[in-house]
Amino acid sequence: MDFKLGETVYVIYRNPHAAIVANILSAEIVQHPINENEFALFLHDSYHPLSDDDAVFSSFDEAERLYNELFDYGQYH
Repeated sequence: MDFKLGETVYVIYRNPHAAIVANILSAEIVQHPINENEFALFLHDSYHPLSDDDAVFSSFDEAERLYNELFDYGQYH
């Protein structure tokens, strides 16, 4: 996915304190604060370097589809 500076994206974010908890959050694509040649996600009032394994989507609907596939616990009950 090609990102543009200032673009709002949606990420599936796992809670670092509870591995089974994940949410879809909006984030902004910003210039990396240290490496000016890279972009970062601005999320929870901090910068997160973008990596290939980040679940980043251009729309909430796209993020929600994957979220439902990954975390549809109802199918096991």
